[in-house]
Amino acid sequence: MKKVILIAEEGDLIGEKKLIGQLMREECIKDWEVIVSGVGAVNVIRALRDLPRDTYILNIGYAGSSNFEINSVVMVSEVRLNHPNCSYPEPALQLDPVPAEWLKKDVISAVDYSGADFVLQSDYQDCTFDMELAYIAAFGFKHVSALKIVSDNLSLHDYRKVAAGVKSA
Repeated sequence: MKKVILIAEEGDLIGEKKLIGQLMREECIKDWEVIVSGVGAVNVIRALRDLPRDTYILNIGYAGSSNFEINSVVMVSEVRLNHPNCSYPEPALQLDPVPAEWLKKDVISAVDYSGADFVLQSDYQDCTFDMELAYIAAFGFKHVSALKIVSDNLSLHDYRKVAAGVKSA
């Protein structure tokens, strides 16, 4: 089975590649391929469309939260689309837990909401907001897990500071 760590941004200034080493025990992921998808649904679709569905996907990235402390590490238990202006039936997608022995840090378990844009306000509590995970999970890979590092409390400015390395996870 192919194993992939999927991150949205690798760059030196704003990037998520540094999070892999901060969160994961090297011996547990040494044989994994790192794929940089780019931000958002279209980039995720282009990056993953040709992968076999038995690929294990571990998504690591930044996310906002209305109430989790900045730099908290969240293991996502399920993901849904974030569409606050309308309601329609769609499934919540369940994710696999990341084995505790793979991790260097304690984690919070929570739901993630994926959207097409940066979330600047929400009444949702005890969750994270990102722009890729629901699209990753919707592909139907047999195993999808995700770790989200809270970079901000729904502030694009704070996200940019944390992602650029002003603060570390």
